[in-house]
Amino acid sequence: MESGAALRIGIFGDVMGRSGRTALLDRLPGIRRKHQLDFVIVNTENAAGGFGVTRRICEELFEAGADVLTTGNHAYDQRDEIDIYDKETRLLRPVNFPATNPGRGSGMYQDAEGRNVLVIHAQGQRGMFPIDDPCAAVDRELEGVKLGREADAVIVDFHAEATSEKYSMGHFLDGRVSCVVGTHTHVPTADDHILEGGTGYITDLGMCGDYNSVIGMEKSEPLQRFITKIPGGRFSPAAGDATICGAILETDPATGLAARFDAFRWGGRLKPAGGG
Repeated sequence: MESGAALRIGIFGDVMGRSGRTALLDRLPGIRRKHQLDFVIVNTENAAGGFGVTRRICEELFEAGADVLTTGNHAYDQRDEIDIYDKETRLLRPVNFPATNPGRGSGMYQDAEGRNVLVIHAQGQRGMFPIDDPCAAVDRELEGVKLGREADAVIVDFHAEATSEKYSMGHFLDGRVSCVVGTHTHVPTADDHILEGGTGYITDLGMCGDYNSVIGMEKSEPLQRFITKIPGGRFSPAAGDATICGAILETDPATGLAARFDAFRWGGRLKPAGGG
């Protein structure tokens, strides 16, 4: 593979309910143009009312400019639409789910210039439901794929609770992938940087959702449960103005590693970052 132009890839955190969907659908075409993004990845595990994703939402996000959608522990919450994972190759569930589960956990995709982007999606073990070793699962997906040769970029969405597990995954993959981005906790972290071996890293991208909330949910029910320990009703996504959170990667065209890696925030209540 001959080195060419750098790849610019936008990766956006957990889309939370209607507020997050609306903000990203409205702004993604403009963000893609302004930042000259060649490829876009969006985490959608909370896109449908806070729980999972539907076929219609996938179609809307693809039309707005997303190339690949990831999910997480809520991947199958929309039980009537689980078949979408077998039909839509651009929608990923964690690679370390049982092999017999619907869908796939990774895929090799191409941008408009024909450059290869490998996207791998894994889920953590700490504080999550029991699941196979994510390090071993990601290792298997990397077999026979050399960054800068078979793949121009390799992106890992690591959907995990523990910051220590996320950092461990970053160091485990340092020098072998373009970036490791954490999702799941819905709070953007301030540690976007490039690791020693050249891999971009951030512990959590944050959510695309309303931050006048409890990690995206309307405040009253979570508060009641924390204070009284008694459930009072269902969780409902907060419906105020959303902040779009994510990161933008620019690769070194010679190696596929990160030449630049920056957090991105725009709109809503949080301070902007990354030229949103």
